[in-house]
Amino acid sequence: MASVQKYVQEEELVVDATNLKLGRMASYVAKNLIQGKKVVVVNAEKAIVTGNKKAILERYLMLLGRSQKRSIHRPSVWYPRMPDKLVWYTIVRMLPRKKAKGKVAMHRLKVYIGIPEEYKNAKLVSFEDAKLSSTRNRSGKLIRYMTIEQISRELRGGRQT
Repeated sequence: MASVQKYVQEEELVVDATNLKLGRMASYVAKNLIQGKKVVVVNAEKAIVTGNKKAILERYLMLLGRSQKRSIHRPSVWYPRMPDKLVWYTIVRMLPRKKAKGKVAMHRLKVYIGIPEEYKNAKLVSFEDAKLSSTRNRSGKLIRYMTIEQISRELRGGRQT
């Protein structure tokens, strides 16, 4: 008997990250990945991180400055600086990476800066809970935030690539 393989049509979700809070968006995307869906995140540079600019940059610069001994000769830790890689890294860190389902889910994720040609006509999904709807909170205070593009620019020392 010949073995028959079933090809399951994976559902593809195209998420527009424009004005979405990074952590909330990442948790929704991670849940969808674990459920077996393919997820494509577009406009990754337009996702936002809320908080004081100094505190945000301090956190990301601390992550850049840490060191880990990979070998005796060269201590280093890789941490992304490009907007698409920052978003990808945030989402992947929410997956159970050491388990098989987490490793498989990680390969179903794609993150892009802008919108690639193949996804121009796709239906874009946005998560309402993750959207920054107003620049003021309920008590009237101004909500401070930075886009991933601004953070990326600061991490690269203002250098554009």
